[in-house]
Amino acid sequence: MAEHKLTRKLTLGLPREEVFAFFADAGNLERITPPELNFQILTPQPIDIKQGALIDYKLRMRGLPLKWRTEISVWEPPFKFVDQQLTGPYRQWIHTHTFTELDPNETQIEDEVRYRLPFEPFGDAIHFLVRRELDYIFDFRQKAVAEILGQPLRTGESRSAAA
Repeated sequence: MAEHKLTRKLTLGLPREEVFAFFADAGNLERITPPELNFQILTPQPIDIKQGALIDYKLRMRGLPLKWRTEISVWEPPFKFVDQQLTGPYRQWIHTHTFTELDPNETQIEDEVRYRLPFEPFGDAIHFLVRRELDYIFDFRQKAVAEILGQPLRTGESRSAAA
């Protein structure tokens, strides 16, 4: 039974408050998700994002329709927020978004996702397939964020670990 970890870093030449505001608008999640996932937010918008906020989505993974519900478990603008899966495809999904001001007009976004696959320990046998899919989604996400915000793509390394 393994907890897996994915981390990504993206540096943008924008003030932290501006970058955080982009991520605080849940509607932008549809814009930065690969279109083939048919990702849709079901919760009526605009969503008042704060600690305890619940957000419902639907999407398709590997052609299968899925519903996903997350809770904002930590909300510390403009520094950090955490969304945690309550229902969805993973046994555990805890996504921490951290926004670090490198200088007044430069922000580093760090995504850390700690996840567990369903049907442990058997689900771990296909982790390499899930990880490939997550890498694709997060690569797409970083490119989309940089493009939408009119910034060059400056990323950090992706790391995978099992605890």
